[in-house]
Amino acid sequence: MDLEISEPIDFSSGDQHLIRKAADKRAQSQSGQPPKSTPSPGVQETQGSPHPKATDRAHTYVVQISDEPTPADSSTVTTTAFSDDAVRRAFIVKVFLLLSAQLLVTATIISMFIFWKGLKTWVRSNPWFTYALFPAFFVVLIILACCGNLRRQVPANYILLGFFTLLQGLLLGTISVFYNAEEVLWATAATTLVTLALTIFALQTKWDFTLLNGMLFVFLFVLVIYGILLIFIRSYWLHVLYAGLGTVLFSMYLVMDVQLMVGGRHHHSDLDPEEYVFAALNIYLDIINLFLFILQLIGLGR
Repeated sequence: MDLEISEPIDFSSGDQHLIRKAADKRAQSQSGQPPKSTPSPGVQETQGSPHPKATDRAHTYVVQISDEPTPADSSTVTTTAFSDDAVRRAFIVKVFLLLSAQLLVTATIISMFIFWKGLKTWVRSNPWFTYALFPAFFVVLIILACCGNLRRQVPANYILLGFFTLLQGLLLGTISVFYNAEEVLWATAATTLVTLALTIFALQTKWDFTLLNGMLFVFLFVLVIYGILLIFIRSYWLHVLYAGLGTVLFSMYLVMDVQLMVGGRHHHSDLDPEEYVFAALNIYLDIINLFLFILQLIGLGR
């Protein structure tokens, strides 16, 4: 059997001289004769030019070499570590365990501030404590957000995440002392229900919220500017509008971050399996911001 590799020929284009040329070369190689020059299409062919036999034609194959990737090659290129279901499940379990531990620590710290009357009175009379927490909080947050190699290293990532959770809990505690215990409990219950509902929605919906990442960032930037202006503007309805917009924004952020964690059919699901600390941090911040805006709404409503 002869295997001949040649460029694909368009038989409908009328290039019959190319077909005869390929056949002549193969026949001459079989007979051991040196290859002969093939006359141009305009010159009459010489007599006795060899033609392949019918039996030889049956064993002649044309192999077309193409640069386009096959489906198998495409699937190989796009394969990621999350293609393994076991890796994805382990990642999700780690994220939810870390998130549960963070929320438990935060709830415990807030409970101390709202039920311990001595601590509540001390925080109200010493505002410097709240201001001193902000620099440390933002330093740890920037380290976790920007230092990708550090947040993948064990146990440094757990230490930084625990320190960040402690600082966040203290900040929330200093904010909660200016609200009644009943308002904080109502905000906690509402945040819990909204978080569970949005998580189930993110897992079941066919809408891909990961495509809204850029739009949500612009919305967040506008909301930050709006909040700065409200420092100088004392208006009840503007504060209510601000709290409502913040609740909607971080609800959408929560759905997007859950879909990023779950991955699968969503457009942007390119988290690394070692980024479980970063994924837990994103969802934790979404829940905390949602709690703050809901607490503000409840406080304004009462």
